[in-house]
Amino acid sequence: MATTNSLHHHHHSSSFQHHRHNLHYQSHFTPTSLSLKHPTSTATFSSLVCSSSSSTVVSAALTTNSSSITTETTTKFDVLASHLINQDFKKADEETRRLLIQIAGEAAIKRGYVFFSEVKSISVEDLQAIDNLWTKHSDGRFGYSVQRKIWLKVKKDFTRFFIKVEWMKLLDTEVVQYNYRAFPDEFKWELNDEMPLGHLPLTNALRGTQLLKCVLSHPAFEIAGDDNEEAEEAENRGGGKAQTKDTRVFKTDYSF
Repeated sequence: MATTNSLHHHHHSSSFQHHRHNLHYQSHFTPTSLSLKHPTSTATFSSLVCSSSSSTVVSAALTTNSSSITTETTTKFDVLASHLINQDFKKADEETRRLLIQIAGEAAIKRGYVFFSEVKSISVEDLQAIDNLWTKHSDGRFGYSVQRKIWLKVKKDFTRFFIKVEWMKLLDTEVVQYNYRAFPDEFKWELNDEMPLGHLPLTNALRGTQLLKCVLSHPAFEIAGDDNEEAEEAENRGGGKAQTKDTRVFKTDYSF
């Protein structure tokens, strides 16, 4: 598996290659340490003097600066919000990839895609804003936070995760086999009862799963104790005993 990952601004059908797989599970990832880069506040009021004559000026400065920050944030996510409100999930998915490149920094913008190592520099506020729009306009069915919960449920096994969110499809064969869906035609773009939880937004795994892993592990989506709860649940299911390792072979390939 490649040690780097990328999020391409444009998808190509060739990026989603078909590979047959028997339904046996095997996962291998390279742990990645994450750190959060805190955004620097743009509000500076050191030059203002607190006095009876200047209180109005201070109030006005605070109001003006706060308004400009709100306007900037609203404008940044306006297009995504519009697509989601109109239930145009295909365009919303494309806009999400564009936004991730923008908020990942200058290097990602020049390159045209995001390295997994750049995810840690994305602010909590920006990722939460994107995720909140997805969950709000999908009745809680889509979004990175939804995908994280599924990922934890399958013990961070990406093959099982891909099957769960239906990024892979079951083949009509005698032996249970799965293929990766071809982008974009074989993915689902309409919100209905048959739409699997966490199906959107998509994350390109062309160079491996490190990018997706870093996104789902970002502090923006962490809930206190969620990792511990999954560990305890697994232990309870096994009666406190070590689980027997599945010796079946499931060849993994994340080239889509």
